[in-house]
Amino acid sequence: MTRRCVHQARHRCFLLSLSLLAVCLLKLVHVKVTLRDGIYYDVAGGFSGTDGAQAYDINCTGVYELDPVEVGKALAIKRKVTVNVDDDGTVALTSDCQTFVTARGYGGVPVSEAERGFPLAYSMVVHKNAPMVERILHAIYAPHNVYCIHYDQKSSPAFRRAAQNLARCLPNVFIASKLESVEYAHISRLNADLNCLSDLLRSEVKWRYVINLCGQDFPLKSNGELVSELKQLNGSNMLESSRPSKLKRRRFSFRHELKNVPYEYRRIPVKTAAPKDAPPHGIEVFIGSAYFVLSRNFVEHVSSSWVAKDFLAWSADTYSPDEHFWASLVRVPGVPGHVARSEADISDLRSKTRLVKWNYLEGNLYPACTGEHMRSVCIYGAAELRWLLNYGHWFANKFDPRVDPVLIRCLEEKLMEKRKAPGYSPNINITIGCAKTTQQTQQDEKEDTIQRMKFPVDLLAGVSQAELERLAHNYMEDLLYSNPDSPEHLVLSDSTQVRPTCCTSALPQPPPSCLHRIQRTARLLHQ
Repeated sequence: MTRRCVHQARHRCFLLSLSLLAVCLLKLVHVKVTLRDGIYYDVAGGFSGTDGAQAYDINCTGVYELDPVEVGKALAIKRKVTVNVDDDGTVALTSDCQTFVTARGYGGVPVSEAERGFPLAYSMVVHKNAPMVERILHAIYAPHNVYCIHYDQKSSPAFRRAAQNLARCLPNVFIASKLESVEYAHISRLNADLNCLSDLLRSEVKWRYVINLCGQDFPLKSNGELVSELKQLNGSNMLESSRPSKLKRRRFSFRHELKNVPYEYRRIPVKTAAPKDAPPHGIEVFIGSAYFVLSRNFVEHVSSSWVAKDFLAWSADTYSPDEHFWASLVRVPGVPGHVARSEADISDLRSKTRLVKWNYLEGNLYPACTGEHMRSVCIYGAAELRWLLNYGHWFANKFDPRVDPVLIRCLEEKLMEKRKAPGYSPNINITIGCAKTTQQTQQDEKEDTIQRMKFPVDLLAGVSQAELERLAHNYMEDLLYSNPDSPEHLVLSDSTQVRPTCCTSALPQPPPSCLHRIQRTARLLHQ
């Protein structure tokens, strides 16, 4: 009897140990960010669930082509899924470097000879959301480039560990040697980039251009495409540089003091009544953004220039100096790749550094935001995928998986497609319950992808809106309703067939008259 009890105890201990080991392995290899309603989202971009009721197969090509079924499903997922950012998950994912590098494919990034001969450097100034930082790094990664990560001294311990693990696992990634406690619109934000630039100049990698990113940016071009376009700059720089308005002149005409404030940022530079002296060395102040693409020659010149150092010191008590420092220095005569002061303004639409959508310009300069707004800036939604990829910019801001996880995954997929990475998969599968995995299903999905809409959107810019809507309506009627059993019909779990009415615009963004039809499809999916 005693022997039997001992045997049972050992058996239970063995099962318990095995269960704990399985949990640890799952945490390490397939880190998940837990979501509500039985759905989770993993770092590799997939969706799964636990209730066994429905299956969502989002086709990114369909989203790109503004297929109403795919866009509608993306909207349904956006409403149903809430991502809880988990820095600890990224810490676990990166704790075993070999597993991390293999699982995320860092060791198999294809690189051309043209890319190897034109290495790039990145300054990543980040402070939160480690899973998103890793996804940005993964999207821009190439083994011959070099990457500096500057994390805020105020960042959480888990975020700092995640960043340190990334640097430990990838030999061409490192943490900035000097870290700032970054405050909004303060000189500390500019200093963070300058710290990385100083470290990058000491790197063994002889990079040609340096690009700075924040934690809500994402690339719109592959590394190869970016290299091809950067070569055409012939040593010049790419950044915004415009003459300041009367309102923006106040940012650098008066001294500012860092003070506590009772709202979001808690500490920001506040304007005082004390006027500032004129900028040193006769520098004319231009304004732009914090984002830049700078040549190595320009960075080397600035790092050793007393003019630049004096201007930096003068800028210390201004508001958001990162938005005028680079924009002004690039206009100084004699700097590598300088822009003459007499030349026209370089706005954010002319500069390819960052595509930002402001709500007060939506409907005039670009289509409406399909995600959410934060301080007048659009956090992009999935319906903007085509517009983002076709606009011509190199990077865009802002992205947030908590606002729209489908868009980021589709951007990842399109970049993978361009890079022709091994193991590339044309679809993401968003599944609640058991996903289809049979060979027949894969073949059906492949045929479905081939048959998806190939409407010549960008060739119809000169056609009237009414004619475009009529053409789109006729096309979708033919495509969707010619066969009642067509896979383009969306079949819900209760066998209900959803036949969306025409809502495919011949513009990169569906017009408002179409959006309610997409949303109706999304509501049906959500029920």
